[in-house]
Amino acid sequence: MNEKHKVIVICGPTASGKTALSIELAKKINGEIVSADSMQIYKDMDIGTAKPTKQEMGEIKHYLLDFVSPEDRYSVAQYKQDAKKAIKEIINKGKTPIIVGGTGLYVDSLIYEIEYNDIKLDEEYRKKLEKIAEEQGLEELYKKAVEIDPEAMKKISQNDKKRIMRVLEIYHSTGKTKTEQEKESRKNPVEYDYRVFAINWDREILYQRINKRVDIMVDQGLIEEVKEILNKYDKFPTAMQGLGYKEVVDYLNGIYTKEEMIEKIKLETRRYAKRQLTWFRKNKQTIWLDGTNDIQNNINIILEGIN
Repeated sequence: MNEKHKVIVICGPTASGKTALSIELAKKINGEIVSADSMQIYKDMDIGTAKPTKQEMGEIKHYLLDFVSPEDRYSVAQYKQDAKKAIKEIINKGKTPIIVGGTGLYVDSLIYEIEYNDIKLDEEYRKKLEKIAEEQGLEELYKKAVEIDPEAMKKISQNDKKRIMRVLEIYHSTGKTKTEQEKESRKNPVEYDYRVFAINWDREILYQRINKRVDIMVDQGLIEEVKEILNKYDKFPTAMQGLGYKEVVDYLNGIYTKEEMIEKIKLETRRYAKRQLTWFRKNKQTIWLDGTNDIQNNINIILEGIN
């Protein structure tokens, strides 16, 4: 039996230092990086997604960044297909694939070999859900989703419109809950030997890092970035529902002052980081790295963990 190729996974909450660590690791081990971030896939969305700059990436090739129009939907099923293709390409070059990102669904689709069915969007049902959210509030959809799939909803925030609607759409289209689908779809053998590492921080320090990052994004031109996207695309972009973007849209629509918008982004990002940590702690195989270590120390821990 052929030995499975090793694939390194570096995950963890937003603002934990995944980008810097993965790029340094890739330089050391002749690696290339496959993003596992559901917002960095979008074109024109650089500041609010903390996409690595060309300067940061240096000579290291990155896959699955900056290639989907903000108007388009991009499913986990599509991600898995594209990520597997990138992994294969990297291995064929004789290099080591490094999966990097904080989107738990993307990471799980690979490490557990979950087959997500690419469900066709029912436009009429989507409009019906949008109408309920508008007239009765998002909490009405949240309650419906909890009745249908309480297990899946444990991991979904009451404000996460996109994922709440996804739970309802899956059940509407297939008659099965998202949880049932995932259980059924984990039957395939896992293709690669995934070694999973996650970066951990003391919560207070992580929250300080998040707050600082949000301030930097605003200083770098997050508001201008959102204005440009809204001017460039005819259809209201799907990606504008993403964290940090929807708050700026609300600010531009006069719902928040600039200060309120900044505080709202910080609050929602801290909440998101908390959910990410809960998600990644489910995987018992994960080796946890201390964010306060210098990068070289954490690289040494990774190298021990893959040998």
